Amino acid sequence: MPNRLATAISPYLRSHADNPVDWHGWGAEAFAEARARDLPVLVSIGYSTCHWCHVMARESFSDPDLAAYLNEHFVSIKVDREEHPDVDASYLAAAGAFIEGLGWPLNVFVTPDGRAFHAGTYFPPRPMRGQPAFRQVLEAVTEAWTTRRDEVTASAALLSAAITEGTRQHRGGGSLPDAATLGRTVAELAAYEDTTHGGFGGAPKFPAAPALAFLLAQPADGPAAGQALALRALKRMGASPLRDPVEGGFFRYAVNRDWSEPHYERMLYDNAQLLELYTRAWQVTGEQWARSVAEGVADFLITVMQLPGGGFASAQDSESTVDGHRVEGGYYALDAEGRAGETPPALDAKVLTGWNGLAIAALSLAGFAFDNDTFTGAARRAADFLLEHHLPKRGPHDRGTLVRASIDDRVSTAPATLEDYGMFAHGLLHLALLTGESGYATAARGLIDSTLIPATDSPAPADAPADSPAPADVPPLAQPFTAPNGPDPVLAAQGLALDADPSEGAYPSGLSATADAAELLYLLTAERRYRATAEHAMGTLTALAPARPLAFGAALRLIAQLAAPVEQLVVVTPAAAPGREPEDPAGLLAAVRRRGSGLVASVTEAQASAFAASGFELFAERTARAGAPTAYLCRDFVCRLPVTDPANLDPAGGRP
Repeated sequence: MPNRLATAISPYLRSHADNPVDWHGWGAEAFAEARARDLPVLVSIGYSTCHWCHVMARESFSDPDLAAYLNEHFVSIKVDREEHPDVDASYLAAAGAFIEGLGWPLNVFVTPDGRAFHAGTYFPPRPMRGQPAFRQVLEAVTEAWTTRRDEVTASAALLSAAITEGTRQHRGGGSLPDAATLGRTVAELAAYEDTTHGGFGGAPKFPAAPALAFLLAQPADGPAAGQALALRALKRMGASPLRDPVEGGFFRYAVNRDWSEPHYERMLYDNAQLLELYTRAWQVTGEQWARSVAEGVADFLITVMQLPGGGFASAQDSESTVDGHRVEGGYYALDAEGRAGETPPALDAKVLTGWNGLAIAALSLAGFAFDNDTFTGAARRAADFLLEHHLPKRGPHDRGTLVRASIDDRVSTAPATLEDYGMFAHGLLHLALLTGESGYATAARGLIDSTLIPATDSPAPADAPADSPAPADVPPLAQPFTAPNGPDPVLAAQGLALDADPSEGAYPSGLSATADAAELLYLLTAERRYRATAEHAMGTLTALAPARPLAFGAALRLIAQLAAPVEQLVVVTPAAAPGREPEDPAGLLAAVRRRGSGLVASVTEAQASAFAASGFELFAERTARAGAPTAYLCRDFVCRLPVTDPANLDPAGGRP
């Protein structure tokens, strides 16, 4: 039996390489074999730090008898959901027709043309609490395939058609929700609050970072006190068992509503978003608890998750060997001294472009807010790694083809998705603004422009004035942003490729991330096409986002931003002597570091000139006055006179 997983990019796939199951990786070859052998396909999806994936691997996929049955009656495919998120999204949508509690491992039984006809998550080796054993499920699926083939294939085709039609419904477009609608959305989130322990709902309980970001961005005196709700949740989470008190990182979720009994995997996307939230909480409140948690999370990202090359690992496992026994969470029960004598849980060293973009943005913000060069340097190292290894250029005029994932010196063949373009561009823009290095912003602009290439027209000319409306004779784009690599080729060939999933319970969707980066580009360049496309993208979610705020937090935050006057603050410092920090006698830079809203950029005079020469209009003619740091405060490109005294800054964007 060939071992097809031994050399896989994915650590998750490699962990199954020694199973007696005749696994295939994701690809057309497995479906071709299924057609040739006239067998159904088991598509088993998980990720390397998933506890129940480990359990099922030990109990079922390592069982020789079960493996023999699988090998005779099925073609089996193992998929890393982090490497192939579009495959995961497609089969999650199908699995929802068969089970209520979706999760991983996700085991989907499909026809040789990829259409689902049965699904489940964890299947135990023996019947348990009304749940059938895995062998019973396999036998039932085999019986249906062999005796009721027409019924199986017909229902699978109907389900596939229904899913495809359903995913298109949110693409109708529409005007953005008004302030009253957003206010009701905040009130709805407030109704979900666990007023005893913080956060939303009962158990299990997740951080819900995108929804908290939407609430934290609300004005302090806004509707239903959304900002105060977010601060309560953050304060309680930061002091709860969900956060590791030794190494500073957050676990993925808790079994109980008081945040106890965590599931101990630590995800890059959770910790990156929470770092940004706690940093902004400090900017809003100035309270030490927020800064302490933020700095702890940043230290965790740098000391535990950052790889030698500069990129960040995707996650850290929930399990490890402690005192000779493989256990979940045992390592995290030890204090610092006890951990020193144990091997830490393994990292999933797969570098994902999009998730690294989240970390770059968060560390850039924390580095600037806390004046911490270590945090900023870590963000820069990650960005430089991705630009060199995930966006390789073959010549001076080549934009490069973005890579979704890599490990060591090897890159995945999985196509980069919209989240990779949007999150990476967003991270690069924040790094550019807070370090003053315009090259990062230029790279981000190239990424976003590449998502607009499929459109023959843009909603407004590139050189239109910042406040000009989109021309009436230009129709809205049917798909506002598109990953230039296209959908997964296997799904596309089967007619199963779906539009990018716009929901975002755990982290921003590709649509929201790309629209957010495009809006930021508009604020830097004054090119109306970026804002118009971002508005159109969010307009496609008009019916969905306000009705399901926990699933559309990032979209709601951007919708609220698009509806409000936007603050742009550029601080220009004179050149300092080599090896010395620029002098700031009035404390202007210190005040700016505490601003928790609006666009903030910090540049030297030379850097401002470089930005302006590269087409970033916001920086044109920005100079330091009287040899001191100088702030230019603008709202929608209408700027006040420059100031050097922080007392003359409008306090609305930060703490007075």
